[in-house]
Amino acid sequence: MERESMEVDVVIVGAGPSGLATACRLGQIAQESGQELSVVVVEKGSEVGAHILSGAVLEPRALNELFPNWKELGAPLNAPVTDDEIFYLTGAEKGSKVPNLFVPKTMHNEGNYVVSLGNVCRWLAEQAEGLGIEIFPGFAASEILYNEDGSVKGIATGDFGIDHNGEKKDSYMPGMELHAKYTVFSEGCRGHLGKQLMEKFNLREGTDPQHYGIGIKELWEIDPSKHRKGLVVHTAGWPLTESGSPGGGFLYHLEDNQVTLGLITDLAYSNPHVSPFDEMQRWKTHPEIKKFLEGGKRLSYGARAIAKGGLQSLPKMTFPGGLLVGCDAGTLNFAKIKGSHTAMKSGMIAAELLAEAIKNGQSHDELVAYKDAFENSWIHEELHQQRNFGPAQHKFGNLIGSAFAFVDINLFNGKLPITMRDTTPDHDTLKPADQCKKIDYPKPDGKITFNKLDSVFLSNTNHEEDQPCHLQLKDPSIPIEYNLPKYDEPAQRYCPAGVYEVVEDENSGEKRFQINAQNCVHCKTCDIKDPTQNINWVAPEGTGGPNYPNM
Repeated sequence: MERESMEVDVVIVGAGPSGLATACRLGQIAQESGQELSVVVVEKGSEVGAHILSGAVLEPRALNELFPNWKELGAPLNAPVTDDEIFYLTGAEKGSKVPNLFVPKTMHNEGNYVVSLGNVCRWLAEQAEGLGIEIFPGFAASEILYNEDGSVKGIATGDFGIDHNGEKKDSYMPGMELHAKYTVFSEGCRGHLGKQLMEKFNLREGTDPQHYGIGIKELWEIDPSKHRKGLVVHTAGWPLTESGSPGGGFLYHLEDNQVTLGLITDLAYSNPHVSPFDEMQRWKTHPEIKKFLEGGKRLSYGARAIAKGGLQSLPKMTFPGGLLVGCDAGTLNFAKIKGSHTAMKSGMIAAELLAEAIKNGQSHDELVAYKDAFENSWIHEELHQQRNFGPAQHKFGNLIGSAFAFVDINLFNGKLPITMRDTTPDHDTLKPADQCKKIDYPKPDGKITFNKLDSVFLSNTNHEEDQPCHLQLKDPSIPIEYNLPKYDEPAQRYCPAGVYEVVEDENSGEKRFQINAQNCVHCKTCDIKDPTQNINWVAPEGTGGPNYPNM
């Protein structure tokens, strides 16, 4: 069976904020100008929003530009921020509230909204379809297609019905080729096709490596007497300070007595005994967090890596035949802990240039004008102003790093004549296990704290079991022969879903590396943090992975 193909003007890979904003703006331009544009969005999740996970406090700047009448259109922004509270936690029971006067202004959230980003994306998809955009959920873009001249021709979706040995099953269906004049890659953080494009077209030349955090999130329904709709709480310090890991926590009050909370552990940590999942569970036991959760019920769980390198880590975003937008490029503003507004704006800029190029009869060339358009936009201005926040956190830690950010951003408005660099990739920061303190994480109590497998169950994660493993080892010997003796195989701990295990044979004592790919929540942490870069995350069959509700 040969793959069928379809010709369109623009293919967009990924129905997140940047991809859907690109699609909506293209649809608007076509409607306003009468220009005919065929646009297709492919999304690997079972539905739009199924794989979307973010805090999230949404800054509506880009949304205001894209849909000025979003309130009338019913956008799910129902919890305007009412209060900001920031705590520096000095221990398991101690901490103090940071006076607003000393908070970097990027952490003030007046005018923003506590949202489910998954629901915002579902709404954006409805707007896109109303503008004539075709959206295909459940189809994973697995391959980049190239023209003879090396330009990007489009993508192919993955085959269905391949067994774990790579053989075709009775249910086999070949993927479909989507050929486009231009292809937009908006896969989110650490996109597996974006990673290939960066290597093929050398898009990272002259930039700092991208830096990442792993965000582990839960959704709770809490006692109505404890609920404060619109309250935004951030924390720094404990428990991450005990393991020497930068990062911080968040707890946001949505509508309907729900709160969304989580911990972001910076993946530049050095102690291989660190377990971001267990750090998050421990963080919930602090009185400032626990007071909201007691008597409540956990509804959902998930995890996702975030790109936090900022301006210094942005790759070149153009190449012949396509563009990288949003978190596939790394446009998140870590000083604000927000990336949806910048992701959307990057896609909107792309749409303007794509429509103009297609109108002029262009195809498969490099849209070099995107660089100037991006650098003349408010995204670049924002990222430049706050460019030193992430490197300062890495260099000085949370407390002194935040003090530096206060001086840099509040007092000098980001105009200090220095640009800090961080040239060590996150996978190179681990120290040997025997040089680091082991961490004794408390056992879960089943009320406030939980184990990994019960948590993964709440993510509604599912994969077709009889398919090739989408977590590929370049060298199968490395986990046991190198990572285990040197780093106590950190994959056992940095994965928030129990995917990786070191299993010992009861009789021989021989150890083997086991991959439970069925558990994978598509966070991409293994692809980022493995010290030898031995794990390559590729797309499983479409619809596989988590199915997040209201996340």
